[in-house]
Amino acid sequence: MSRATVLELLRDGEGAFLSGEELSRRLGLSRAAVWKAVDALRREGYVIEARTGLGYRLAAVPDAMTEAEIRSFLGKTAVVGRELRCFDTLDSTNIRAKQLAQEGAPDGAVVTADLQTAGRGRMDRSFQSPRGKGVYLTALLRPHLPPERLLPVTAMAGVAVCDAVEELCGVRPGLKWPNDPVLGGRKLCGILTELSLEGETGRVQYLVLGIGVNVGQTAEDFSPEVAEVATSLSMALGRSVSRPALAAAEIRALDKLYASLLAGDLSAYLEAYRRDCVNLGRTVQLISPDGARETAQALDINREFSLVVRTEAGETKTVRSGEVSVRGMYGYTE
Repeated sequence: MSRATVLELLRDGEGAFLSGEELSRRLGLSRAAVWKAVDALRREGYVIEARTGLGYRLAAVPDAMTEAEIRSFLGKTAVVGRELRCFDTLDSTNIRAKQLAQEGAPDGAVVTADLQTAGRGRMDRSFQSPRGKGVYLTALLRPHLPPERLLPVTAMAGVAVCDAVEELCGVRPGLKWPNDPVLGGRKLCGILTELSLEGETGRVQYLVLGIGVNVGQTAEDFSPEVAEVATSLSMALGRSVSRPALAAAEIRALDKLYASLLAGDLSAYLEAYRRDCVNLGRTVQLISPDGARETAQALDINREFSLVVRTEAGETKTVRSGEVSVRGMYGYTE
């Protein structure tokens, strides 16, 4: 606790020096306890300058996915992020969030990890999650809604990621249907939504919404099979981006998403999705689970966030997420 309180006071000082005596008085700690707290913060990556006669000042903070750093950017939220659990290493933030749900974690709890050893994407694909390179977080939601009202959540999360990146970085990603934020024609982010229903009643027990954004990766950080289709914010922008600041922006965007979902007002998300969808007006290939392929033209996104296409035979059809895969980005349609 002394470490956290010393850090809070140093932050509040906004770069000014605070004497050890002042820190001791305001926190009710001994000078030795203050020094130990400062030393512990330095080991965590905080740059704290000490000068005789002046005291201590916070000169720089680490790019760390810790609760202290995320909350320093977060501000107040209505539901999502009120409880924040940050881990150094997890198999998967979704797996941990589901465990916490079974243990009674509250609506809106958020789980983050600096490293995932078994990150997953849609269709059980792996999601590469190297240490210190991305923002890997999952929000646990407990909406009192029927399951059919939750079908748009993943698409809405794509919009939320675009909102967060635009807020922090000043550029807005596009969206490859159904839920891939992209920059420069390459995949920036993976989103995986999982739902738990009560067996007898079909009532929603909880929903976990997992998001992994590539932030600091270089081309060498991606395995050969994804290197041609993946990117990171630093690769696309040519500069570094604060991971805790992005995590905070994502949490705020998810808090806004949750409020809209509960209110049943998805119009702003549908409008944004249609605007951001990079498939519209392009030729795509529809790939069914048995491997059959069909070429089509992407026309629109309907009110359920499904993709409306026109086939080569002139038939207009609606494609729902999970029924087929859609290719038509990352430089290929074949």
